[in-house]
Amino acid sequence: MGKWKRSQAYADYIGFILTLNEGVKGKKLSFEYKVSEAIEKLVALLNTLDRWIDETPPVDQPSRFGNKAYRTWYAKLDQEAENLVATVVPTHLAAAVPEVAVYLKESVGNSTRIDYGTGHEAAFAAFLCCLCKIGVLRVDDQIAIVFKVFNRYLEVMRKLQKTYRMEPAGSQGVWGLDDFQFLPFIWGSSQLIGHALTACKAGIGPAIDGAGLLPTCCCSQRRGRPGRRRPRTTEIMGNAGPGPAHYEPALVVAPLTFPRASQNHPYLEPRHFVDEKAVNENHKDYMFLECILFITEMKTGPFAEHSNQLWNISAVPSWSKVNQGLIRMYKAECLEKFPVIQHFKFGSLLPIHPVTSSC
Repeated sequence: MGKWKRSQAYADYIGFILTLNEGVKGKKLSFEYKVSEAIEKLVALLNTLDRWIDETPPVDQPSRFGNKAYRTWYAKLDQEAENLVATVVPTHLAAAVPEVAVYLKESVGNSTRIDYGTGHEAAFAAFLCCLCKIGVLRVDDQIAIVFKVFNRYLEVMRKLQKTYRMEPAGSQGVWGLDDFQFLPFIWGSSQLIGHALTACKAGIGPAIDGAGLLPTCCCSQRRGRPGRRRPRTTEIMGNAGPGPAHYEPALVVAPLTFPRASQNHPYLEPRHFVDEKAVNENHKDYMFLECILFITEMKTGPFAEHSNQLWNISAVPSWSKVNQGLIRMYKAECLEKFPVIQHFKFGSLLPIHPVTSSC
């Protein structure tokens, strides 16, 4: 693992993630951005994968999870991957196609176990990183890479997960951030940075304190100033008496109202993503909230029980802190875990050799 963390591949990969994180900061999915020909071709590639799902319906089988029709779908991708990538890569760069295609095949799950996890998601990010390194994607494609391509990738992966009932790969259960994804939480939290702060400075309206009761200024969070504090564990989780804990959303005790900068633009703080109304009204604009919506559709029971890590994150006072914390968590829980990185592929574009001083 030490060799991996010192490698050129690690430096290029994490640099790519952080560059995109900065590129989407403060921007909604509806933000106007340039869509290049390469971006359109990548979306067409993902549309092809989506169409193949429709053409490969799940089969009847005794097992509830891991539908074997996925293997038929994957076999088609395995056979056609290089042809698909060749539609994106110009002919003068055709020599890179076999290497880049490997990351595409690794990005959709494992055909033996019929599972999907953050390692497969990382393979798709590596696929996009390689396209940047060979010059297919350029600096001015940054926003479109996340909002257009990666967002479409998420839609296809969610369809795969639901259609073939794929198992989470290496899931940490209630102690993990999410069963399948991580990057959309990072980039999605970056989208929301400055959201509540801008609304408050504009004089739109007061924020609500940690218990959802007292109006305070969301700017008043510096040490020694009154403002929204981080709720205690009992406030986040609810009062737990003898026996099983009883979860109540103490953060939203009072009905939440959203002062608006305009008719369709509420300001959002981290505590709002546990509120169903806030998620339903804003999920089309923010990847983070789209992830929350998908979780609530796939899981039953109190949110604090099935997504405890996210529930705790809702107590963080600002989106910038959420974003910084998720980046640290991604490095520690994904990029520095052998069960995830053991499947990462190295080559001429993402080499395992150490970073050199000239880089």
